[in-house]
Amino acid sequence: MELDIVELSRLQFAMTAMYHFLFVPLTLGLSILVAIMETVYVMTGRPIWRQMTKFWGTLFGINFALGVATGITMEFQFGMNWSYYSHYVGDIFGAPLAIEGLMAFFLEATFVGLFFFGWDKLSKVGHLIVAWLVAIGSNFSALWILIANGWMQNPVGARFNPDTMRMEMTSFFDVLFNEVAQAKFVHTVSAGYVTASVFVLGVSAWYLLKGRHTALARRSIAVAASFGLAAALSVVVLGDESGYSASHTQKMKLAAIEGMWETHDAPAPFTLVGIPDVEARETHYAVEVPWVMGLIGTRSLTQEIPGINDLVIEAEERIESGIKAYDALMTIREERDATPADVRETFEAHSENLGFALLLMRYMDDPRDATPEQIATTAEDTIPGVLPLFWAFRVMVGLGFGFIAVMAYFFWCSSFRQQNYPRWALRIAVLIIPAPWIAAELGWFVAEYGRQPWTVDGVLPTALSVSHLSVQDLLLTLAGFMIFYTVLFVVEMGLMLKYIRRGPTEDVEETESWEARHEHRLRTHDGQIPATPAE
Repeated sequence: MELDIVELSRLQFAMTAMYHFLFVPLTLGLSILVAIMETVYVMTGRPIWRQMTKFWGTLFGINFALGVATGITMEFQFGMNWSYYSHYVGDIFGAPLAIEGLMAFFLEATFVGLFFFGWDKLSKVGHLIVAWLVAIGSNFSALWILIANGWMQNPVGARFNPDTMRMEMTSFFDVLFNEVAQAKFVHTVSAGYVTASVFVLGVSAWYLLKGRHTALARRSIAVAASFGLAAALSVVVLGDESGYSASHTQKMKLAAIEGMWETHDAPAPFTLVGIPDVEARETHYAVEVPWVMGLIGTRSLTQEIPGINDLVIEAEERIESGIKAYDALMTIREERDATPADVRETFEAHSENLGFALLLMRYMDDPRDATPEQIATTAEDTIPGVLPLFWAFRVMVGLGFGFIAVMAYFFWCSSFRQQNYPRWALRIAVLIIPAPWIAAELGWFVAEYGRQPWTVDGVLPTALSVSHLSVQDLLLTLAGFMIFYTVLFVVEMGLMLKYIRRGPTEDVEETESWEARHEHRLRTHDGQIPATPAE
C-alpha cells in the first residue's frame, strides 16, 4: 500500500497511543489496590499490610513514571501531526485536556512524591489520605481524557460556526455528561482494575510456587481476587452499556463489529463466530445467538438495528445533503455580511451533514463537483474494516469472560477453601498475566479503528485532519518514537522484573520465621498450598 501523510500520521499516533496504554491500565488499578492495602494496614495495624503497600506501591511507581513519559508525547502530536484537527475542534477538545492537566495530573504528580517519601514524616492517617489522593488523581486523569475522546466518538454540545470555520462549544455540560464518554470512562477504568488484579494475582501466585513471601502472596491474592471479580463483572456490564450507546451514536461501527450486512428483523441475533466476507457482503459460517444483539443494542424486542448496506445508502443521502451545506458555506464565505438569509437557512438545514460532504475532498477539491459514482464510492468509505473489528471484539470479549472465571475461582478458594490453591491454578495465574493488556489494546483498537474514516465522528474526516508534513519527516519521527518507546518498555520490564524477583525489601519477621518453622506443612499430597494461620 502506498504510504501517505494520512496513513503515516495515523500509524504514528496509533503506535504512541498503544505504547502509552501499556502503562495506563496498571496505573489505574494498582493505585486503587495499594490504597485498599494501606487502608487495611491503618485499620488493623498489622505490619504485613504495610509491607504489601510498600511492595506493590514500588511497582506502581515504576509504571507511573513510564506512563507519564509516554503520555506527554501524545499531547504534542495534536499540534505537530494533527494541526488542522486542533484548529477545527480545539475549542472543545482542548478544554477537558487542560482540566486534566490542572485538576488531575498535578494532583497525582504532587502526592505521588509524598506517598514514597512520606512514610516516616506523615501520620498513618495522613499517609493513607495521600495514597487515596494519588488513586483519585490517576482515575480523574482517565476521566477527562475519556471525556475528550468520547466527544470525538459522539460530538455533542458543539456546533460549526460558518463565519469562523471552526467548531465551537455550545454546552460544556453536554460535553461533560456525554453518554459515550461516561460509558467509556467506567468501562476503561474497570478494565484497568482487572489488569492490576490479574497482575497482582499472577505475581503472588509465582511467589507461592517458589515458596517465597507467602504471607504477602496469600493476602495479595485475596485482595486481587475480590477486587478483580467485581471489576471483571463490571467490565461486562459496562461493555453492554457501550453497545447500547453505539446503537444510536455510531451505528456503522456497531454493524461492522457484528458483521451485520443486512438489517435484521427485531430483535437482531448476536453473531458468536463467523467469517465476514467484504466482497460478498455476508458473514459465512455464522453461529448466531437469537435476540441477544437486539437486547444489547436497543433494550427492546421491537426496534431494528440497521445493517451495513442500509447505512451506506443513508450515507449517500447525507453526502448529498452535506453538499448543499457546503455550497451554502462557500456563499457565506464569499458574501460575508451580505449573505442572503435564505442561504444561511439552507446551511442551517443541512449543516449536520457538512462532514459527509468533506469526505469527498479525499478525491476532489470541491465536493460540489462530485458525480453520483463518486458519491457512492465515498459512501462505501464510511465502512470501517469489518474483519479486524469483528475478530478483535470477540477476542476481547472472550478474554473478559476468562478473567471472570479465573477471579471467581481464586475468590472461592480464598473465601471458602482456607486459601488452598492448587498448583495448576497458580501456574495459570502466572501465564495469564499478559492477557489483560491484550484485551485492553484490542478494546482501544475497536474504539478507534471502528470510528474511521472520521477523526470526529460525522464532523471531520481523518484525511482532512493532518498537518502538512513530508513522508520523510513522518518516517523519521515514527522510527525515532518506536526506538525510544521500545527502550522505555524494555527498561520498565527490566525494573519490574528486578523488583519482583527481589520481593519486598522489609520482611515481617514474625510471619517469615513462622513459615520457616513450618515449611514442611506447606505442601500437601494433592499438590495444594494451604493457608497460613491467622496472625
